[in-house]
Amino acid sequence: MSSENASSKNEILFTRLVVMFQTIALQQMGKIADLASGEARRDLEGARLSIDTLDMLSEKCRNNLSEAERRFLDHIRAELKLNYVDEVNRPPGESAKPANRENMNSASNG
Repeated sequence: MSSENASSKNEILFTRLVVMFQTIALQQMGKIADLASGEARRDLEGARLSIDTLDMLSEKCRNNLSEAERRFLDHIRAELKLNYVDEVNRPPGESAKPANRENMNSASNG
């Protein structure tokens, strides 16, 4: 495998990893339904751990990401943190506002 192919494959795998944690965190916040059960459930402790994992990934990968990868990861982290604050401050019994996935995915396109 050429160096260029390996780099491209790693970029794709990195993006998939970030999106995986994004999806898990959104599910844990009750923003999107669990894929297995079809139900939206809240686990804010789990969501915080998922966000913390992305923060750790950002720290450990510092100076090893392309500019596009860094912007993508920073955007996802910021959006998840804003959604998390919304959920923590949501009055009991009020339904969760769905995540705006279009805005969250726009970072990967720009």
